[in-house]
Amino acid sequence: MERQERNELILEHASALFAEKGIAGTTVRDIAARTGILSGSLYHYFPSKDAMADRIVTRYLEELLAQYREILADEQDARAALRRLVVASTRVSRAHAHASEIYQRETGYLRRLPSREEIRAAARTIRESWEGVLAQGAADGDFRRDVPVDVLYVLIRDAVWLTPRSIAPTDAQGVDRVAEAIVTVFLDGIAVPDERLPA
Repeated sequence: MERQERNELILEHASALFAEKGIAGTTVRDIAARTGILSGSLYHYFPSKDAMADRIVTRYLEELLAQYREILADEQDARAALRRLVVASTRVSRAHAHASEIYQRETGYLRRLPSREEIRAAARTIRESWEGVLAQGAADGDFRRDVPVDVLYVLIRDAVWLTPRSIAPTDAQGVDRVAEAIVTVFLDGIAVPDERLPA
C-alpha cells in the first residue's frame, strides 16, 4: 500500500473513532488497532493524534468554504443563494460525515489543534456567508424582517448539519432530497397556502 493510501486509511479510521468516542477518548493505540498497524508505526505518517484530527477537520472546512466561495461569487437573488448553500452544505457534510460531526461536537478540543486559528476563521466565514445571504434576502423583501438574522442562521445551521445525520440518506439523490426539504420548509413553511385550501 502506498503512503498516500495509508494516510487516507488512517484518517478514515481515526475520524470514525473520533466521531464515536470523541478525540480525547480515542488513543493512538485505538487508531492503530482499527487500522491494522502497530501504534508506533502511526508516527511515520502523523506526528500525533491531534495532527490527524486537525487534518480531518481542516480538509472538511476547506471543501465547504470552496463551495461557499463559488456560490457567493455568482450574481443571484437571496433565495437562490440560500438554496445553493443548503444543498452544498448538506452534500459536503454527508461526504465528510465524521468530520462534520467532530466539527459540531468537539468545539472545545478544536481550540487546542495546530490549525485552531484557521478553524476559527473558517467558522467565522461560514457564519458570515449565511448571515450575509439572509440579510440580503430581508433587505430585498424576499425574507421576513421580523426574525433576527442571527436567530434564523442558527435554526437553518442546525437543520442543515443535524438533519442529514438523523435521516441518514444512503445516496446522493437522498442527500439532495433532504436538502430540498430543508429549503422548502424554511422558504415556504409547512402550512398549505390559502389558495390551495378548500373553499
